[in-house]
Amino acid sequence: MHGPSLSPFEKSVVENITEEAWLGLATDLIRCGQPRSGNALDPDQPHGEEEAIAHMVAGQLMGMGFDVEMPVKRAGRPNVVGRQQGTSPGPSLMINDHLDTYPVAEPEKWDKTDFDPYKATRHGDLLYARGTSDTRGNMASALLALKAVQASGVSLKGELIACFTVDEERDGTDGSIFVTRELGLRPDYSITAEPTAWGGPEGPWGMSVSTANSGHCLVEITLKGTKGHIWRPDIIANPILEAGRLLGELKEMPFTHVPHKFMGHTPPMTSVVRIRSGLDGEIQFSPDTCVITLAVVGIVPGMSMESVVKDIDRVTAGCLAGRNDIAAEVRQVPGSMFVAGTEPVEETEEPVKTLMSVYQTMRGEPPKLNRKNAFNDTIRFREAGINAVTFGPGEDGWAADNEWISIPKSVEAARIYAVTILRLMSHKE
Repeated sequence: MHGPSLSPFEKSVVENITEEAWLGLATDLIRCGQPRSGNALDPDQPHGEEEAIAHMVAGQLMGMGFDVEMPVKRAGRPNVVGRQQGTSPGPSLMINDHLDTYPVAEPEKWDKTDFDPYKATRHGDLLYARGTSDTRGNMASALLALKAVQASGVSLKGELIACFTVDEERDGTDGSIFVTRELGLRPDYSITAEPTAWGGPEGPWGMSVSTANSGHCLVEITLKGTKGHIWRPDIIANPILEAGRLLGELKEMPFTHVPHKFMGHTPPMTSVVRIRSGLDGEIQFSPDTCVITLAVVGIVPGMSMESVVKDIDRVTAGCLAGRNDIAAEVRQVPGSMFVAGTEPVEETEEPVKTLMSVYQTMRGEPPKLNRKNAFNDTIRFREAGINAVTFGPGEDGWAADNEWISIPKSVEAARIYAVTILRLMSHKE
């Protein structure tokens, strides 16, 4: 399974990372603090409360010998930062993951977990539950890697940092933005244990190294027409009908951007997430207002909130051309954030160089490099000037219901993390 360039010492370290250990830890992490740690991107929803899982993770790190702090931006949401100084000078490496998950709105769809979304349940080589792929399954891999390195008694150079943040699902205000901008956390390198896996179960599989991230934002289009009796649709301007015509244009519309040398899986495009119209108790009237909420994803460097709104406004105006009975307003969703795309860490730079080398050794082939479309804390670390990348066993595009993660990929990722830590920090056996 392992290439010839793994040293006997490295082999002894990764052999301590077992499927049984990963399953036990992942199961405990998935259940802990749920569902209170559910943290929707919707700005009008309550934020998550990650205190229970934060204390569990802090306890894990303390047991490994890390000096642990739990800095708080908002009550009930402690971040976890563990530090361990090496025996000699060297680079600082951060292993990162987040403590919140996405909420569950329809537990009746979770038949793989006996309709309890937080009951980790194995089916074959897959483990099902909310938080398996995003991201407590990845967290278990990261923690096991740290534990294996620390248990080996190895002497490391530099500083090893374990940073587990809150609020990642809502763009990091109380988490990664707080620890970088207000607390000044600035390691040399960072690896975020978030989903980048692909392939399987029958065919080839692997994990990409995401050396850049696309950005995103939320936009709403408000269409205003005329309220009228359902008996006279011929004399009213129904904004729902105009919204229907506009949706096709939004799906196909181009955005103003300069194609980046390193694009993501999708180009800049819209993803319609919600349409709201009509009032309870007024089904006998057609409404005068319809609001379309959409996410703009695949944002690359150079795009801005202003350019996005301008593009959508142009398409909306074109769709409504010649209509003076329908008005439209395009704006950023109140309370939401614009997240810009990041520049990549080059493959000749760390930690990409070592991570690629270790992957080649462990998997027998080089990893794919990509720009990750989804948000994670890597974006905030790149904004802070850190050489930060994403690499993890979760699926890059996980299932909304019956979320799952591959057990073999999770164990392999933990072993790759461990060897990468050893090599980046110039271990002395």
